[in-house]
Amino acid sequence: MFRRLLLPVIFLTLGYGFWLSEEFKTIAAGVAVFLFGMISLEEGFKTFTGGTLEKILRKSTSNTPKSMLFGVVTTSIMQSSSLVSVITISFLSAGLLELTSAIGIIFGANLGTTTGAWLVAGFGLKVNLSAYAMPMLVFGVILMFQQARHLKGSGYVLAGLGFLFLGIHYMKEGFDTFGQGINLAEYAMTGYGGVFAFAGIGILATVVMQSSHATLVLTLTALAAQQISYENALAIAIGSNIGTTITAIIGALGSGVNGRRLAVAHLVFNLSTGLIAILGIFQLIIVVSWISSRLGITADNYTLQLAVFHSLFNIIGIIVMLPLMGLLVKLLEKLMPIEEPEIERPMYLNESLEEVPDAATEAVRNETIRLYDIAVDVITNGLSIQREVFQSGKKARYVIRKSKEVIDNDIEDLYERKIKALYGAIVEFIIHTRGGYAKGALKEELNALRGAGQHVVEAVKGVKHLRKNLLRALKSDNVYLIKEYNKLRFLIVRVLREIEASRSTPEGDTQVIPLQLDPLKLEIEEKINGISSGLDRSIRKNLVNVRSATSLMNDISYCKDTCWDLIEAGLVLFSSSNRVDQTAEQSVALDEHEIAAIIETPHGEPQP
Repeated sequence: MFRRLLLPVIFLTLGYGFWLSEEFKTIAAGVAVFLFGMISLEEGFKTFTGGTLEKILRKSTSNTPKSMLFGVVTTSIMQSSSLVSVITISFLSAGLLELTSAIGIIFGANLGTTTGAWLVAGFGLKVNLSAYAMPMLVFGVILMFQQARHLKGSGYVLAGLGFLFLGIHYMKEGFDTFGQGINLAEYAMTGYGGVFAFAGIGILATVVMQSSHATLVLTLTALAAQQISYENALAIAIGSNIGTTITAIIGALGSGVNGRRLAVAHLVFNLSTGLIAILGIFQLIIVVSWISSRLGITADNYTLQLAVFHSLFNIIGIIVMLPLMGLLVKLLEKLMPIEEPEIERPMYLNESLEEVPDAATEAVRNETIRLYDIAVDVITNGLSIQREVFQSGKKARYVIRKSKEVIDNDIEDLYERKIKALYGAIVEFIIHTRGGYAKGALKEELNALRGAGQHVVEAVKGVKHLRKNLLRALKSDNVYLIKEYNKLRFLIVRVLREIEASRSTPEGDTQVIPLQLDPLKLEIEEKINGISSGLDRSIRKNLVNVRSATSLMNDISYCKDTCWDLIEAGLVLFSSSNRVDQTAEQSVALDEHEIAAIIETPHGEPQP
């Protein structure tokens, strides 16, 4: 309801302002041009997030100081804490960041926003920025029409900077002219009443414009034109810091639990920082005056003093909140737990990832690995094998022989609620992603992950088909059938154990390599052939009736297909190689037909 009413109220207010004053039109146009510049700048930087930013992120967030530095630097370069917040939420949701590192980036981003105030106060208000804006716009627009992705991105960045400069110029001109007829400083409020009132104005302005940077620039230009008092300008700066959390909250609405945790952490940090600044504003003014005198800033240069104040209270906020970060993370995890859903839903996929290509691909990989892990539980339950088969040091054959009790889970229900539902969500996300930015290597990677997910689903379906006759055999007194079905269980567990061992190697070691799995493929084919040939002899010896033998024959085929599907999924999901290397390695690895040819050849050499 509030959001529906907000737009008409804004339009009516602006319309009244346009009718009231020509100078207001200039100021409003300056704000609009400035905001459009920020949008163009963000759009430009997004084109460079297809690898470079992500690689830097992985290396720059291993601890909290590094995470904060990353937040400061990226926000200073992009001049948009909103973009940094959205990217951080995307990477957190994709599983590329820990919550502690993500909070560190947000802390740093808040400090990074202060660089914009320094640039505008120290440079932007003393130079005719429109002279620089025009060439930037011309060259920027030309580059925007180019086909090459990086040229187009450079064009957006250049045009964005041009619009920013032009917006600042119009706001400055508007306030200068405005001051000749009306003096807004007459409406200044002193004391804590004024602090709270103008902090509220700062919050409202930032929520409306979705940019604390725009609010600060507007405040600085008004302060330079003496249209607002210094004390009230400081209060607006505090409010803008609190208001900027709205962007993070909106960005987290479509994300997972971790994204919402980060949005709350952002809100807690900015509210705490704002409250400290409001309560100690008059003491901070004294400190700002002392710091300014040491930096050579004159006593009447209120715009630079505002920049000092903005930096100071953000630093104080970081100093206060940093020791409490661990406690904050634990509290958020307790208050916002990851619930076990009835229908399995994605943990890493959300709409915000569509803005960051590599993060989206990594999220799909993590979600497909999660699908595999869920499938392993369903498969072991379907085979009536305890999960300890992967943790214990006992041989798989021994554990399987001891797993005589039937695990009576509804595998059909698990398949529908968990495997099928989650894979459907992955496919839907990939389809939407491929329809947008995913091209070249990213498209190939997404296709490979989609194929791996399909193999996981087929493996579960194979066990689902096999389970009915398996349970009947385990409940029977037929020693032969129990022995044969245990062999099938062993083969599937053998593959799962091999994949588990490969993915658990220390970080940095080579993981699953196609050529390393060739002996496992040969072993599966040999044992499958052995079980099949043994079945013929068993029928002749009346160890099993024809009906049970036919069922076992079908189940042998299901077992073989399940093993191959698991291997194919493992090769994509747990290989440390890149997509190109994986393709090259798989091209020289033995496929199913070559394995069969080797087994059928008497001397162990493949037929020409």
